[in-house]
Amino acid sequence: MSKKNTGAPAPTPAELVDDARFGIDFLWRRWKRLLLAFVGVLLPLWGFGALAEELHDGEAFFFDEPLLRLAHDLASHGWDRLFLLSSKLGYEWGVVPFDIALVLVLAALRKRREGLFAGTALVGSALLNLGAKRFFARERPSLWESIAPESTFSFPSGHAMGSMTLAVVLVLLAWRTRWRWWVAVPAVLFAVTVGLSRVYLGVHYPSDILAGWAAATAWVVFVYLLVFAHGERPWRAATG
Repeated sequence: MSKKNTGAPAPTPAELVDDARFGIDFLWRRWKRLLLAFVGVLLPLWGFGALAEELHDGEAFFFDEPLLRLAHDLASHGWDRLFLLSSKLGYEWGVVPFDIALVLVLAALRKRREGLFAGTALVGSALLNLGAKRFFARERPSLWESIAPESTFSFPSGHAMGSMTLAVVLVLLAWRTRWRWWVAVPAVLFAVTVGLSRVYLGVHYPSDILAGWAAATAWVVFVYLLVFAHGERPWRAATG
């Protein structure tokens, strides 16, 4: 007795060509978003995961102590003032008030999607940082007595994560405008300076800073791709 073929019929050559054209067309139209997802989400997540795994296994990062000692060797009153100010601006004096003002301004301008993106990215980043700190429970460096001591856990850096979150939010909001570089360069330089200040002050390991930057970038780009999911762009709706 012959066995009946209950499966779907094999695609014809014309159907295979049509499927290939569909895939090529999709990749051609979405390659920028796919690239953004790879560079902005997958690579930072891989970096954060590698750091977190080493920390979870109790491994010491070979670069942490040498970079901390190098920063301490550079200590001077001038650098103290600069990095103390940078550290303050990286949280309570700058980033937090700016975060609140940004969301309120976007709401006042009736930019709902932009405000949703910024608010979700900024608040979510803070919550993720609090959760990660408690989960990893890494103690602060204790190589010397800091001039700005901290008592909370160390990994990942809240200052680094908060300032980079704000920087990436601003860059993505401004990227389709003529102001992109006027926003991107100072925003990223600010985030980097805040991160360096935390190492200089001896309250974070360099690996804490890298983890904060990676987590912030991955989270913000993920929220951006989620909020602007169907071809929309900040400040206007795209048709493609």
